[in-house]
Amino acid sequence: MTIATDDAAPPAEADDPTPVLLTVEEAARCLRIGRTTCFALIRTGELESIDIGRLRRVPADAPAEYLARRRAAQRAA
Repeated sequence: MTIATDDAAPPAEADDPTPVLLTVEEAARCLRIGRTTCFALIRTGELESIDIGRLRRVPADAPAEYLARRRAAQRAA
């Protein structure tokens, strides 16, 4: 049995499983910290986040950027 496909297939980027935005819980798991601590970092501006309607999302590269800043600060100290 064959499945009919449209000639207008979605672009390859649609198949990319890499997330662009993370939930606060996902960002917390990436950093191995608790949800409350993650919200505290967001509140102080240490961890970048954006509002989408009533949702709070963290750019996927923000946890790595936060970690890089923390490591640089520790090296400088």
